[in-house]
Amino acid sequence: METEHLLDERIGQKQVDRVLDGFFAAAKERAERISSSYLSLWETLEKSTIGGKRLRPQIVLAAYTQLGGTDLEAAARVGAAFELLHTALIVHDDVIDLDFVRRGQDNVSGVYRRMAETAGEPAEVARHRGLSVGIIAGDLALTGAFRMLDSVTTDPGTRELLAGILDEAVFASAGGELIDVDFSFSPGAPPVTEILDMERLKTAVYSFEAPLRAGAVLAGAGADAVAALGRFGRDTGIAYQVVDDLLGVFGNESATGKSSMGDLREGKRTVLIAYAAQTPCWAELSGLIGRPDMRPGDADRAREILVDCGAQDYAQDLAAQYASSARSHLASSDVPAGLAAALDDIVSSSVNRGR
Repeated sequence: METEHLLDERIGQKQVDRVLDGFFAAAKERAERISSSYLSLWETLEKSTIGGKRLRPQIVLAAYTQLGGTDLEAAARVGAAFELLHTALIVHDDVIDLDFVRRGQDNVSGVYRRMAETAGEPAEVARHRGLSVGIIAGDLALTGAFRMLDSVTTDPGTRELLAGILDEAVFASAGGELIDVDFSFSPGAPPVTEILDMERLKTAVYSFEAPLRAGAVLAGAGADAVAALGRFGRDTGIAYQVVDDLLGVFGNESATGKSSMGDLREGKRTVLIAYAAQTPCWAELSGLIGRPDMRPGDADRAREILVDCGAQDYAQDLAAQYASSARSHLASSDVPAGLAAALDDIVSSSVNRGR
């Protein structure tokens, strides 16, 4: 029976790709009737979705199939909605962070900045163009997520519950993003607990909690099962983000596709920085990070300080604690053994990235 569920999930993942292909094909056809440049934007947005792990659709499908769901087309559409939401949020996040590269390649804003530069525009004009198009593209992906969810064939009650889950994911993520932006203007560093609250809102809700709950609701699971999966998703998502903080400073750039100087140069308030701010090491560290002109040698010294003051070990231990807490929720009698095994694998892959 578990083998059948795994087969269903693989088939469902292929259906997610087909659903997304259909979504972008229809959008490009509409865009072409408006202008060739609008078509190009949709083509660029579509390319930005290629190469990802489809983590959120996988989570939807795991919950749905292991809880007895059989309508893979409906589940694929719910999964695709969360993939479009993810696309929207990372496109907008890159705009907020003034990033023009993702996974080692130009992101949407980067593509349009480069196009403007190639056309001979001044650097600031090209930068503005890239960021502007990033906002537009993120908006399109965000509205697409809600349109995709509305296309799911299900009963009115379930549709209303699913819409509420997606809305809460957007609402929480926006709140978390705002808190993160506010942190960047603070002279010091907030307590670790506040960093974790922000990371839950910004990432854990839409990446883990909401997809799990949506898959369970679509399958017709009871309230206790939905709640247990939500708690699992919360703790897994926090563990995932703490590991992301570690990779943003200590990760291998070729493996992560992300600069290992970006977070330090930005002075991003992470668990690492929040912990270090409570130690005597902060006096030196605070003078190194958050500088646009940070040199590689400064970044190396900042990493040494984060190791010496215990911040790296603290973050690693914290991620392990949240992973353990997540696994404890899988012991609920409302979570089938097959689903517990699948979700245990997701915890492992979330905390062992980059190793």
